Amino acid sequence: MTSRLEQLRTVLKKNDVEAIFIQSAANRRYLSGFTGTAGSLLVTGANAYFITDFRYIQQAKEQCPDYEIVEQTSTAYKNLAELIKKHDIASLAFEKEHVSYASFEALQHYCQGINLKPTDGIVEEIRMTKDDNELAVLQEAADVADSAFSHITHFIKPGMKETEVRDELEFFMRKQGADASSFDIIVASGYRSALPHGVASEKVIEKGELVTLDFGAYYKGYCSDITRTVAVGSPSEELKAIYNTVYEAQLKAVSEIKAGMTGKEADTVAREYIKENGYGGYFGHGLGHGLGMEVHEGPRLSPKGERTLEPGMVVTVEPGIYVPELGGTRIEDDIVITKDGNKRLTKSPKELMVIGE
Repeated sequence: MTSRLEQLRTVLKKNDVEAIFIQSAANRRYLSGFTGTAGSLLVTGANAYFITDFRYIQQAKEQCPDYEIVEQTSTAYKNLAELIKKHDIASLAFEKEHVSYASFEALQHYCQGINLKPTDGIVEEIRMTKDDNELAVLQEAADVADSAFSHITHFIKPGMKETEVRDELEFFMRKQGADASSFDIIVASGYRSALPHGVASEKVIEKGELVTLDFGAYYKGYCSDITRTVAVGSPSEELKAIYNTVYEAQLKAVSEIKAGMTGKEADTVAREYIKENGYGGYFGHGLGHGLGMEVHEGPRLSPKGERTLEPGMVVTVEPGIYVPELGGTRIEDDIVITKDGNKRLTKSPKELMVIGE
């Protein structure tokens, strides 16, 4: 199997890039295996350096066997400049999406006379396609989320605050081995379920309401992301209609998404179904996004998603309907694209579940 460094060097050569400076935490971990919180990489056609301060030298030596470890002096940019001079590097690429203006000024100061090349998504493009080891960890992260959903359906009761449900989900996932939540947990009940990103509030969950639960486990460096909407007591007929429309749209999308489709084509499958059933104006976000070391990666499943889906890509499928002052529903699974279609990583039941009665 081609190593990640070799893949990166192939891309650098293809893009006529002499060397690249990596500061993104996710890209740093992906390329080096380092799990600490401070460090940067310099990768050239023949050399690879890990620059970090004295706190992480021993950890970097143990976790980054493919890198020469450089102890940071006053600033990583000074060490970077010394390495550039040592190897007579004339041009240096940097990740423009992960460099602040202050950092760019430091790069300019220490790398005077060097051609600085802003790049976009070089490592992220490699990360889009997961290898077997990554897929195994992503499945474990999804299993943690599935277990958490099963647990929480026996926990939610009318009269609870959304924050109580959030905290129980967080605590349960950590007990299952998660390092953290993948993102701020969404618990949105009643009229708040019409908020696509309605993070948990002090609102009390009442009978007859839909409750949207959107959460995931950050596990061994990878994220899961699942959404289920449940009813606490019997919901109204209108809320049932909303739920059933999202449910059918999600089933249809999962059944049809496959390699060779663009993100836009995948999005259209669910979007057209929702539109045909009268709720087109209430589905305002994309169908999904890539998933991996970060909870939002490429490719995008949206009306603007031009990237073609390929085997090994992991994406979410999460249509939703949100009716202001009434409520809403979102149902989300994580799937991996395969040669013949896709495989679900999240397996929690999706039929309307009435709990807390």
